[in-house]
Amino acid sequence: MADHGGPDATPLPRPVLRRARRSVAAAFLVHGAVTGNFATRIPWIQDHTGISPGQLGLALAFPAIGASLAMPLAGRISHRFGARTALRGLLALWTLSLLLPALSPDAFVLCLTLLAYGASSGMADVAMNALGVETEDRLGRPIMSGLHGMWSTGALLGSAAGTAAAHAGTDARLHLAGAALVLTLLGALACRGVLDLRHTPEEHPPPRFAPPPRSALIIGAVGFCAVFAEGSALDWSAVYLRDRLGTDAGLAAASTTAFACTMAAARLAGDKVVARFGPVRTVRAGGALATAGGLLIVAARHPAVAMAGFGLVGLGVAVVVPLAFAAAGRSGPTPSQAIAGVATITYTSGLIAPSAIGGIAQATSLTVSFMLVTALAFGLVVGARVLRVPSRTASGGAAAVTGDLERS
Repeated sequence: MADHGGPDATPLPRPVLRRARRSVAAAFLVHGAVTGNFATRIPWIQDHTGISPGQLGLALAFPAIGASLAMPLAGRISHRFGARTALRGLLALWTLSLLLPALSPDAFVLCLTLLAYGASSGMADVAMNALGVETEDRLGRPIMSGLHGMWSTGALLGSAAGTAAAHAGTDARLHLAGAALVLTLLGALACRGVLDLRHTPEEHPPPRFAPPPRSALIIGAVGFCAVFAEGSALDWSAVYLRDRLGTDAGLAAASTTAFACTMAAARLAGDKVVARFGPVRTVRAGGALATAGGLLIVAARHPAVAMAGFGLVGLGVAVVVPLAFAAAGRSGPTPSQAIAGVATITYTSGLIAPSAIGGIAQATSLTVSFMLVTALAFGLVVGARVLRVPSRTASGGAAAVTGDLERS
């Protein structure tokens, strides 16, 4: 018999749930590894296509556009095929799309391939976050921060592989084809153990396109603040240390890597903090840390002080986005729609943050830019309470779990 969810649904065995947690964590790691591999080969792609920096900047906006357009479709795909099959297929589309940008001969084709690349990324992102929220609910303990920590770990591993390939002078088409093949196989293996959620026949499928619910907009505003601070620190920390404090290029670049490592470590450890203090107090404390970090950056007269400030920003915002996805997944009857709404808002924040910081710095100074980052970090303290969303029961949910999973 299949478990059709709801308050009276038969609970799944703990070993099955633990396997599901490990499997969805592996899916997050694979998803992050695609991003890490791609990011390291952007210079090669620019040289191969012969495009200007301005054209490259325009092209790099298309992944976020594609993701925003396609994310609402993820819920309908999961409804039609079941969560496990949908994630397996969407994750394969994402990993295989890694090769497409390297095959682009010019700027126009590059924009099209990056649109497809972003669309597959966004749909897989929504599918795996929805599964993560459901797995967390059934386990009855926080796991979302750790899942996003696995994504960050995957991005670091992917960037390390890409950096090695770039230093070896490997053609990006060969490197990304190999990475796509390996990650597709790993993704297929990872999806074997995730929850096989299926909707009951009488349930109506979610709409193809619909505006996100109001709850997702409010939760997304908190995520916006966190991602803006994260993106600003990640993309501008090296420039800030070099231009504002006269740091040499090597140390400035190391600060970016250190920031990324800090984010990954904080997310991997974040579930224990959330379990102890709850999402609201955790985000309020994180917002206070990030605000203190922003003030250190603005006031810094020595590179060590600024690096400490960037570290505090990373620690403070690390768990906010995972908690925003978790809150969105519990905020209404259609979790995938709410998660897609929050994801769209956070993608948009990540897209505009680097250019906004640059524009403000051009008009005023980098110091003023990071005053804005500090203000948004304080917004986490003010807005943390919106993450106080009643959770579903550990065995609840609108989806059904098939009998083959219960017997596995």
